[in-house]
Amino acid sequence: MMATYKEIRELTADERKQKMSELRQEYFNLRCQHKTGQLENTSRLSAIRKDIAKVMTSMNEKNVFAPGGESS
Repeated sequence: MMATYKEIRELTADERKQKMSELRQEYFNLRCQHKTGQLENTSRLSAIRKDIAKVMTSMNEKNVFAPGGESS
C-alpha cells in the first residue's frame, strides 16, 4: 500500500517520478487482470488511482510553488 500524502511530499522529484512510473505500471496490470476476469480485489484499482492522484498533486504542488514557478 502507498504511503501517506505527507510521506509522498518528502520524496525527491526523481523518487516521485519513479513512484509514478511504478504506480502506472501496476494500474495497467490491474486493469488487464480486471478485463480478463482474474482480478479478485477490485478495490485495489480505486486505491491505485488515489495513490496516482496523491503523487501527481505533490508533483504539481512542487512545480507551482518552486522559485520561478507559476504562483500568482
